[in-house]
Amino acid sequence: MRVVHYCCRLPSLITAVRAVPFRVGIGYDVHGFADSPPENGHIVLCGVEIAFHRKIKAHSDGDVGTHALVDALLGCVGEGSIGEHFPNTDPRWENMSSTHFLLEAQSKALAKGYAVLNFDLTIVCELPKIIPHVPKMKLFMSKLLSIDASAINIKAVTTEKLGFIGRGEGIAAHAVVLCRKVTAAAPNPGSENPRG
Repeated sequence: MRVVHYCCRLPSLITAVRAVPFRVGIGYDVHGFADSPPENGHIVLCGVEIAFHRKIKAHSDGDVGTHALVDALLGCVGEGSIGEHFPNTDPRWENMSSTHFLLEAQSKALAKGYAVLNFDLTIVCELPKIIPHVPKMKLFMSKLLSIDASAINIKAVTTEKLGFIGRGEGIAAHAVVLCRKVTAAAPNPGSENPRG
């Protein structure tokens, strides 16, 4: 019987992972709707203002689409989650535009030598209707992230009246981001002292 000692191969495996030219991240976000209308008459999804009669309960601007993308991009490069970097207990992020979070996540990815290649985003809700706003969303994200609009897919689904989303109580988003290696990662002075 042959015994394979994988521990002996660990350094080479770690090196191989670091050299992988592509990485994938998955993100998710969900927010409830308040009974009251938004102060300015609209909510924000993927950076686009959409007229709606109920505001989103959130610490920041409640942009679930962008939040899911932030989570996916951070996960893509092993940087944790949106809640770790921008906690809802921090007053600095109150009413903050979620585009700030996405640009920060992009900067962290670039610091590790990765750039967004493409992403696929699904927004889940009964209302508001998302599809009419998708072209504007794609254009906005294309300009924000400096990627071609053809590399962006945004779609919307309902839950067929099932669950809290089906009852119109909230909205959610799922995101998948693909990044590609573009440069060597920036030096990390603490890399020789990894956390336990």
